[in-house]
Amino acid sequence: MDPAEVTVLDEGTPLFTQIAEQVAGDIADGTLAEGDRVPSTNELAAFHRINPATAAKGINMLIDDGVLEKRRGIGMFVTTGARERLLEGRRKQFAEQYLDPMLIEAQRLGIDMGTLISLIRGGTA
Repeated sequence: MDPAEVTVLDEGTPLFTQIAEQVAGDIADGTLAEGDRVPSTNELAAFHRINPATAAKGINMLIDDGVLEKRRGIGMFVTTGARERLLEGRRKQFAEQYLDPMLIEAQRLGIDMGTLISLIRGGTA
């Protein structure tokens, strides 16, 4: 891991969640490819100066989600299809967080779909 590329840990989110999100982000953006070895929990703990159990909890979240797999004696690796699974989940989250509320508000304002598409493309209402 290059220290210049590491996301600063956020005090408002549990550390193990941030570790999971950081590794998942590296997979989603292609920094870590299918089959790549991911940093060990000890490497993550040393890098972020956190307890190895905390790093392990974050890594285990990704194992539980099928994004990482343990290979006994050699480490953790990105699973086949992990990037697409992550992207699919992020697309769904994006739709729920941004698109659904936008569509509801557009309907309240009487904005038809054609006008909404024009607004998204940078036009004016």
